[in-house]
Amino acid sequence: MLNSPRIDCAIDATMSLIEGRWKAVILCKLKEKGEMRFNHIIKEVSAISPRMLTKQLKELERDGLITRKAYYEIPPRVEYSLTELGESMIPVLTAIADWGLKNVFRTLVRIDE
Repeated sequence: MLNSPRIDCAIDATMSLIEGRWKAVILCKLKEKGEMRFNHIIKEVSAISPRMLTKQLKELERDGLITRKAYYEIPPRVEYSLTELGESMIPVLTAIADWGLKNVFRTLVRIDE
């Protein structure tokens, strides 16, 4: 998990966990779909490159928002899912999305729990 925020601000502590173009999208997809394999996430978030997805998943795992479960079988399989901490982030993302819909983009997608 992230050791400390960059500045002495609770908002910064939260934002430092979800900043990045794709982290919020990945978290929302994992909430919506449940456990997902790498290729399934790529299909769901079609604009993300494999390299960027790998980077974002590693950061989300490092920060304790998702878990990576490797199955040592042939062929190898890895699945990602939200942790309890990641689940607790969903209401925060929902509030951010609601604010954006009301104040910035009135025609974009809502997060439905």
